[in-house]
Amino acid sequence: MKTINEVRKEGFEALEKTLGPRDMERFIKSFGPGHGDYTKERHQWLPEKLEDIKEDLLEFQKKRKAKKQP
Repeated sequence: MKTINEVRKEGFEALEKTLGPRDMERFIKSFGPGHGDYTKERHQWLPEKLEDIKEDLLEFQKKRKAKKQP
């Protein structure tokens, strides 16, 4: 298994190769610490029960399959 430093090095190299140095910098700078309190706020948008998550996933799969069928 690679160390986190090896993963980061390879990730930066891949970004630079794909985006170039200027756009790589812009991409990295686009990430920030965010705001708010995830622990408190997640209850507003995450389902509380595992069964609800399961139902949401099954509904998503149905819609996805329906879109793929001609």
